[in-house]
Amino acid sequence: MSSSEVFGMASVSYSLVEIQRRIDEVKQFLSITLSIANAHTVEFYTHDVWNRFMALPPQDVLSSVSSYNNQKGAPEHRVKERSTTLFGFCSDTNRLIDTHELLHAAKSHSLPGLGVCLSRDELLEILGENREDTDAQLEPDEFMNSKKSHEVQSMSEVVACLAQHCGVKQVIDVGSGKGYLSSFLSLQYGLQVYGIDSSNTNTHGAQERNRKLKKFSRAYQKHKNVARTQGGAPNSPPEGLLEIKTALKGVCDASYDGGAGVAPQEELLIPISDVETHSDETPETEELFLRSLSVDVTQTTSPRVPPNQLSPEEKERRKRENLEKKAQNRTDITRAVFSPLTSYVTAETELRELINELQDAVMVGLHTCGDLAPSTLRMFVAKPELAAVCSVGCCYHLLSEEFDPAGHESLHSSCGFPLSQYLRHRSWFCGRNARMSACLALERFSVGQGIQMESLFFRAVFHVILRDHYGSFKSEKRIGKVYSKAKSFVDYVRRGLRKLELDESKLSDGDIQAYHDTYLPRMAEMRAFNMLKVALAPCIEGLILLDRLCYLKEQEDLSFSALVQLFDPLLSPRCYAVVGLKSHRSSS
Repeated sequence: MSSSEVFGMASVSYSLVEIQRRIDEVKQFLSITLSIANAHTVEFYTHDVWNRFMALPPQDVLSSVSSYNNQKGAPEHRVKERSTTLFGFCSDTNRLIDTHELLHAAKSHSLPGLGVCLSRDELLEILGENREDTDAQLEPDEFMNSKKSHEVQSMSEVVACLAQHCGVKQVIDVGSGKGYLSSFLSLQYGLQVYGIDSSNTNTHGAQERNRKLKKFSRAYQKHKNVARTQGGAPNSPPEGLLEIKTALKGVCDASYDGGAGVAPQEELLIPISDVETHSDETPETEELFLRSLSVDVTQTTSPRVPPNQLSPEEKERRKRENLEKKAQNRTDITRAVFSPLTSYVTAETELRELINELQDAVMVGLHTCGDLAPSTLRMFVAKPELAAVCSVGCCYHLLSEEFDPAGHESLHSSCGFPLSQYLRHRSWFCGRNARMSACLALERFSVGQGIQMESLFFRAVFHVILRDHYGSFKSEKRIGKVYSKAKSFVDYVRRGLRKLELDESKLSDGDIQAYHDTYLPRMAEMRAFNMLKVALAPCIEGLILLDRLCYLKEQEDLSFSALVQLFDPLLSPRCYAVVGLKSHRSSS
């Protein structure tokens, strides 16, 4: 089947004009609501944010959010104003008067509501490749936590099918980090993978991990083969492999519990645990990981007998085994190689100078932070040797933007947003706080994993104290991770004042506590406001991803491009991939 016939089956693959229409719909919605997402939490009380945007009591908003999430949709009490509404906002005052209308509009303008995404299974069907069962060398949950295992397993199958469809054997993993995806693609699917990361520490760690994983893979496969020969299922692995599985899952689960953030908590203005961030292990957990994969653990055979005690027959047998292993190792290296490289790459990078053995390849990125995701798409478009791309981005707050609210161009030569000519011609600007809100995980909030409000409340009230007693302080003034160390609000304020090198003797403990007690009844305002931010998050993320898809649609030499939901959003909130294929690449 030709490439055009395959993609003729993809009735849900939208045209450039259709994607531009969806972008316009989201833009219109965000033109009314983006100011909520951009409101600075630190300035919540100093700028009277609630009364600026809301014409409803916070209890009404919270009740509406709860009933809407539970699909009980009873009409709320509505403020009587003689005016029409747009997305729940009064056209005259620009204040919210209908929460249900806003929530319904937000859902309609998210990616699921717009109906522009393919599922992972739909993509695999469109590719039309035979998804043969491989003789698995690794089960990802043997050495990763459930989140990482889900991501690697889901994405690696897609990447393998893209490579098969394009008739290529090489993969370039941009922002490869510790090499989870790269190692799995190499060992499981026999692909030659080049993992590129700007951190030398990550590259070294990936090399060491891949070496250990190969040993684990061989031991695991040997155990399976023995069980198969004996006519049984490999459901009782030897003690050494059980120790590895237990140690690895413990290490990986610990290293991703809460996640080390990409920015200090006070800079993010939302508690780290409520934001989907992506970072690798600390040096301590990395050392534990490597130790748990040590050679003596992966060896399942009994201790070797000294050579001088071996019989001639045993010596000959071992010599033959060693020769066979060396031959197999050479075959493995030819068949599947993971080569970690340290380099900072952009669309201008000459990949063939970086990778001497480079042939046509698929470019991938799993949770590439900030500008690296759009740079990956730019590289794909610019490099003829790249046949396909599968990019999952994250950390939208780290994106650089080309246009400020006045329409002035940024100093960055190649900004991360907007990427498409369509949005660039409209000088569209999101704002850092809105992009920060886009990192929130709506699906997790819907199952009860809410925002940690007290830390935000403390910081906002502290800002009132700074305004009243220490002159005008900008919201960008950061005090670091004070909340996690503070025993009370008074302790929080004193730690913050010391961090800012301000005179704390101006205020008694009673003065400080009085601020807390004054604003505590208004904490519900902050809670309700942040729940609306969460509701808007998928719309902001959707615009960023539609912009990236639009960029690919604008290219003339692409035969296919789409947004694909690769992951379960409860396990991995940044679940959407931008997928593209160049023309005349099908191996069929």
